[in-house]
Amino acid sequence: MDSKKKSQFIEYFSKGIKNLNQLKIGVEHERFLFEGQNKKRISYKTLKKLFENLKKNGWNPFFEKENIIGMQRNNQQITTEPGLQCELSGAPLENVHQVCAESSNFLKEIQLASKGLDLNTVSIGFDPFNNLSEVPRSPKQRYNIMTKEMPKGGSQSLEMMYRTCGIQINYDYTSENNFEKIFRLANYLTPLAIALYSNSPFESEKPTGYLSYRNKVWQSTSRGGIMPIAFEKINFEKYFDHIIEYPILFAIRDKKYIEPNGQTFKDFIFGNFDNLKEEANLEDFETHLATIFTEVRLKQYIEIRSLDACDWECLCDGPAFFTGLFYNSLDEAFEIVSKWKKENIINAYIESPKKGLDTELEGKKLHEWGKIFLDLAKKGLIERNKVNSKGNNETVYLKHVENVVNNKKNRAQLLLEKFNKTKNLDFFKNEKENFNYSGF
Repeated sequence: MDSKKKSQFIEYFSKGIKNLNQLKIGVEHERFLFEGQNKKRISYKTLKKLFENLKKNGWNPFFEKENIIGMQRNNQQITTEPGLQCELSGAPLENVHQVCAESSNFLKEIQLASKGLDLNTVSIGFDPFNNLSEVPRSPKQRYNIMTKEMPKGGSQSLEMMYRTCGIQINYDYTSENNFEKIFRLANYLTPLAIALYSNSPFESEKPTGYLSYRNKVWQSTSRGGIMPIAFEKINFEKYFDHIIEYPILFAIRDKKYIEPNGQTFKDFIFGNFDNLKEEANLEDFETHLATIFTEVRLKQYIEIRSLDACDWECLCDGPAFFTGLFYNSLDEAFEIVSKWKKENIINAYIESPKKGLDTELEGKKLHEWGKIFLDLAKKGLIERNKVNSKGNNETVYLKHVENVVNNKKNRAQLLLEKFNKTKNLDFFKNEKENFNYSGF
């Protein structure tokens, strides 16, 4: 490959490097919306009404052809996912206080916009009610292509697209070496992230035998899993060399989606795209990066993707936990995981959706590792000393993970305890979510 051409793509990652005082946190979180008491997922017609109501709060619609596909306000977006899940892509923010307030405001806005539409939400990572055939579909062109292509590389890819909701947390890096440490640490801690934030034990209104059925599904998804290069010395070039071997899902020209015939992005760079006689550009590269669904991925920031959708326990607690580790306790945390063996991490990754905190990794249960990394996260957040109006630092958001590691129970296990008493999921009707953020 021409070295100049290659360097242009690698430079894309270098442009993501930030100074220490520029580090931000970004959260993307997805929500299921159900119509009334019938447990059916909302239709596109209903979603459009919801979007119309959001306009009253300053949100502006954007379209694909004649179809509204999302809303935008300042640096935030609300978009529709394949099965009409609703996703907030939050703004890059300076601290967890702001992240938590943003999530609260978003959910309150969704709640307000739902009035008169008879909509309900459930904080969970896998749709516990509807089969795949019952889920309505987004009109986005990319999802039509993905619906056709994704099952070729993973047996549960459509379940992932249409029946799951998760949380993604985005972090900056200060150098190539800093990227490597955060990237590898995030990958090595994936089993722990799954165990701490499991919240999807049901399918078709029955227990699945898994605490995070969402993560079990994602492990059988095309273009997913843990990247093998996470277990090696890595830099921007090595990441680039790896991801260009992934097949292209589509390219976009003049707002039209063009499908390949099995070509990789590497082929595209050389102009070998059967249906498009052009070489790949940086916009194509950005599109390609967004169609890789590994547990951790790199754009111009590092994105961790292993948390089930949930309420405050992941919207506030998750960002606090990882912020403390990545931004202020990185060296200490990386020193611990650098001694772990690849095969042990992979085994824990496979087992954690089922065994949760009882999963073993390097001679310890994950709840034991949870305590160790919780202490490091606390230490990091104390050092950051980002306080709110009440003088509290970001450690106030760690209550959930403290309860999880101390009681050795995640939210999925608490939901299963409720199910074992009632033998149904009616208790979801009584779960009144409180989205009022008071700054603690």
